[in-house]
Amino acid sequence: MTEPSATFLLFGATGDLAHRMIFPSLYNLLADGLLPDDFLIIASGRSEFTDEEFRADIDKALRKFLAADRYDAEIAERLRAIIVYQPVEAGNAAQFKALGERLDGRLDKGVSVYLSTPPSLFAPTAQGLAEAGLITPKTRIAMEKPIGKDLASSKEVNDGIGALFAEEQIFRVDHYLGKETVQNLLALRFGNVMFEPLWNATAIDHVQITVGETVGLEGRVSYYDGVGALRDMVQNHVLQILSIIAMEPPARMDPTAVRDEKVKALRSLRPMTAETVKTHSVRGQYTPGAVGGQIVTGYADELGKPSETETFVALKAHIDNWRWQGVPFYLRTGKRLPARQSEILIQFKPVRHSIFGRNGGSGLEPNTLIIRLQPEEYIRLLIMSKRPGLEREVHLEEVTLDVSLTAAFAGQRRRIAYERLILDLLAGDATLFVRRDEVEAQWTWIDSIIDGWKEAGVKPSPYSSGNWGPSSAIALIERDGASWND
Repeated sequence: MTEPSATFLLFGATGDLAHRMIFPSLYNLLADGLLPDDFLIIASGRSEFTDEEFRADIDKALRKFLAADRYDAEIAERLRAIIVYQPVEAGNAAQFKALGERLDGRLDKGVSVYLSTPPSLFAPTAQGLAEAGLITPKTRIAMEKPIGKDLASSKEVNDGIGALFAEEQIFRVDHYLGKETVQNLLALRFGNVMFEPLWNATAIDHVQITVGETVGLEGRVSYYDGVGALRDMVQNHVLQILSIIAMEPPARMDPTAVRDEKVKALRSLRPMTAETVKTHSVRGQYTPGAVGGQIVTGYADELGKPSETETFVALKAHIDNWRWQGVPFYLRTGKRLPARQSEILIQFKPVRHSIFGRNGGSGLEPNTLIIRLQPEEYIRLLIMSKRPGLEREVHLEEVTLDVSLTAAFAGQRRRIAYERLILDLLAGDATLFVRRDEVEAQWTWIDSIIDGWKEAGVKPSPYSSGNWGPSSAIALIERDGASWND
C-alpha cells in the first residue's frame, strides 16, 4: 500500500470538524503541492446539497477558519474544483449506489475514507461501502475518536470495521499525534544522546502530563454528559502522550516497530482498584467562577440538570516495568481551568551528593525538563548555574535553557495537526495512527478506574471555574512531596 490514494472520501463533511480542520488542511496541502495528481475529494453528509452549493459553503469555511494571510482566492478555486458532494445516509443502499457512480473508475487508484461521524455510524457506513462494492485492497479507512465508551464497546466497533478491512487498512485518528511537538518527543528522546541514558527510574523522580482547557461544554452537551474527562481526554490524548514518553526505543521508525513499543508501555500500566482509586484519583466538576476575567456558569447550569459526570480528573499512574518501576506519572485534564495548555514535565532526581554547602544555602535544585505542546511550543530545561559574584561560598541559581520551536523554525508555517494525518493516510503510513491493541490496552486501564469509582462510590468534587481542579488534586501530588507545574 505504497501508492498514495487519489480519492479522499469524507463522511460527515457538513460537520464542524470538517469545516474547522479537515478542509483547511486539504487547502494547505493543495497550496503546498502535496496532494496526489488527479486528486478528487468526495464530500458526503445527510443534508442535500448540489456540488456548487457545497463548494460555496466550503469557501465560507476557508475564509473563516484559515489565517487571514493564508486565504488565496486562486488556491480556493482550485480546491473547490476538485470537490464533489454526494448525500449519503447509513442504510440507504440507493445513495451508496450513487456514491459508487461518483467513484466509477477511481477504485484502482486508491480511496481513503475518512469517518468524521458519530462512532455509532462507523460500522453501518463501512457496511454500506462493502455492499456497494467500494472496498478493495487499495481502500483505507480513518476513524475519529471515540472508539467506543469502554473496552466492550470498543471491541464491538473494531470488530465491525475489522470484518471488512484488514488492520493495515484501518487508521484510528488521535489528532494529538499530528502535533509537531508530540512527534518531537520521538526526536528528543531518540535523536539526542544525552536524554535516553537518563530516561528511566535511575534519574527521573516523576513525570507530569497536563492537558488544560478553559472552555466548558461549548455545544457538546449531548456528547459530553455521561462521557466525562476520563473517557474524553485521558483514554486517548493523555495516554498516547504517556506511551510515547514511556515506550522503549523502537528498532526503527516504522509503524509496526513504534506501535509495538507503545502498546507494551500501555499494557504495563498498573490497574486501579476500589481501594487505590481513593488515593490515586480525583474527580471534579466545575461550578460557577471566572475564567480569563469572564464570569461563567457551572457545569450543571450549562447542562440544565444535576449530573455526576466529571469535567476534571487527576491520576497517579504507575508503569510496572524495569524502566519505570517506582516512578509516578501524574496526569490531569479538565475544563474551565485557568489556562489552555498542554505540557509534559520530566522531574529529574537531585544530585546524589552536593559539594555546594550542606545547610541548604547553596540553592541546589533538581533539573526539570518542560515540553510545552500548546498554545506555545517549546522545550525548556532548567539547570543549575553559579550566580555571578565574588563570594567565597558558591551560590547556585536555576537558569533556563529555552528552545522556542516557534522561534527556532520562524520561517516554517505552523501546520494544522490534521495536515500531517491526512497526508499520512493518503500515503498509507500508519505510524501516527492508533492500532487496535493500543486502543484496547488504553480502555483496559480506563475501565479499571471507572469500575473502581463505581465500587468505591467516588463522586466528582466541585471546583470553581478558573481553578486547577479540586483541592484534592493538589493533595494527590503534594503528599508525595511534589507539586503541579501551574
